Amino acid sequence: MSTETTTDDATGREDAAEKTRLLFARPWGFVRGIADLADLPPMVGSEVAFAGRSNVGKSSLINAVVGQAGLARTSDTPGRTQELNWFVPARLDERSRKTERMTSGAPRDAEDAGLSLVDMPGYGFAKAPKAQVDAWTRLVNDYLRGRANLRRVYLLIDARHGLKKVDTEILDLLDPAAVSYQIVLTKADKIARTVDGAPVAAVLAATAAAVRRRPAAHPEILVTSSEAGWGIDRLRAEIAAFAL
Repeated sequence: MSTETTTDDATGREDAAEKTRLLFARPWGFVRGIADLADLPPMVGSEVAFAGRSNVGKSSLINAVVGQAGLARTSDTPGRTQELNWFVPARLDERSRKTERMTSGAPRDAEDAGLSLVDMPGYGFAKAPKAQVDAWTRLVNDYLRGRANLRRVYLLIDARHGLKKVDTEILDLLDPAAVSYQIVLTKADKIARTVDGAPVAAVLAATAAAVRRRPAAHPEILVTSSEAGWGIDRLRAEIAAFAL
């Protein structure tokens, strides 16, 4: 490998790291909750979505990624997220862009950062009438199939339990939707003292084997802990790469 190539690679990594830092240095805000496909915002920039069964730690992971406790609402009651919830970073202040000062107030759209995060309704164990659960399912199906700027779905799996039947049903839904998805193990600190501990390695191997032949699955599985901070920087870097 030439010195020039090595230098270019190092510069590229530094640029990517700076892009990630700037994106998550901004304050993020909740834009709206969508319960009807007709209310979806314009397809501006890229979108990444978080999916997972109820009580998998979806809200906690989103809060950890953006570095803002309480942005995505957490609850001890499974199924609280009943809409597609949109989050975007605040716009950079045009008058002080070089100093990275942020605008105040809730962000209006994703035009400036080129990225939105979408918290999808939790599935399984939702304490809601069947008709309402069916409505959520239709909303999610239509969103997955009709959102051309949806770049990645992060499917969260509780490391304590691994893939369950309800998770494989969601995988069956994601594969034909032609949307790239990636498995993210959550709460890994609940089963091991280190991110590479034996219990984590075991669930990682089992999950990888289960999704290996699925056409839309990303080959790498991420291991995270919102409380311990495991895998958060890696997830941030991946998300930042989708920002336009």
